[in-house]
Amino acid sequence: MTDQTPEAPIVRIRDLHKRYGDLDVLRGVSLDVTRGEVVVIIGPSGTGKSTLLRCINQLTRPDSGRVWLDGVEVTAPECNLNEVRAEVGMVFQDFNLFNHLTAIKNVAIGPIRVLHMDRAQALELARYELERVGLAGKADAYPGQLSGGQKQRVAIARALAMKPKVMLFDEPTSALDPELIGEVLEVMKKLAQEHMTMLVVTHEMGFAREVANRIVFMEGGNIVEEGPPAQLFYAAQHPRTAEFLGKIADLYGDEQGSSG
Repeated sequence: MTDQTPEAPIVRIRDLHKRYGDLDVLRGVSLDVTRGEVVVIIGPSGTGKSTLLRCINQLTRPDSGRVWLDGVEVTAPECNLNEVRAEVGMVFQDFNLFNHLTAIKNVAIGPIRVLHMDRAQALELARYELERVGLAGKADAYPGQLSGGQKQRVAIARALAMKPKVMLFDEPTSALDPELIGEVLEVMKKLAQEHMTMLVVTHEMGFAREVANRIVFMEGGNIVEEGPPAQLFYAAQHPRTAEFLGKIADLYGDEQGSSG
């Protein structure tokens, strides 16, 4: 996206570099995400996908490069990172719930402590967000009483309760048993239908093909290819993209899609 487009990207990434020791994890990555867009990031393990997400909300500080969120440069030294992180919801592989709190209190704690919301109002919001992810009946359950899929949906509700401008999903189903993956993906599909801006790192190719507006294929710390699902799955321009998607199709079955 260029400066001449009607609306500036809500996420703008320019020339991001990140190194851990001798390992270059990100090698000059640039990416724009428009408001309401669902971008799915795919690629082999260890290629910088999760690091890229974590640089957006500055959980990981890049060595160089710049990131803007809704026009505000989050990589600027003077940027208030607490304000940035309040506007970016993030869902991790692990649920990171407070085991001593019920589901509703796990969701309400952010609005109370970060947004300084009245407790009664925060609990009402939390109940709404739990209903939104299909867990209205589990508001008073503790994490130990929930399945993995239910815990992840509570984590999504917790992120949504902060009213984020962007949602980041870092392999949100990778820790789940296969029969629980669908319930989490259904919630994410619903958010996409509601035009939530989402960046998703996942190996769920069926989800990517069905929900993504754009797929980004990364390898070796670089973006190799990006485009709409139909292009990457059926007419990949780069041989490495086609090879990767072909292997994924062989591993998970034809329903995951093929590279054509």
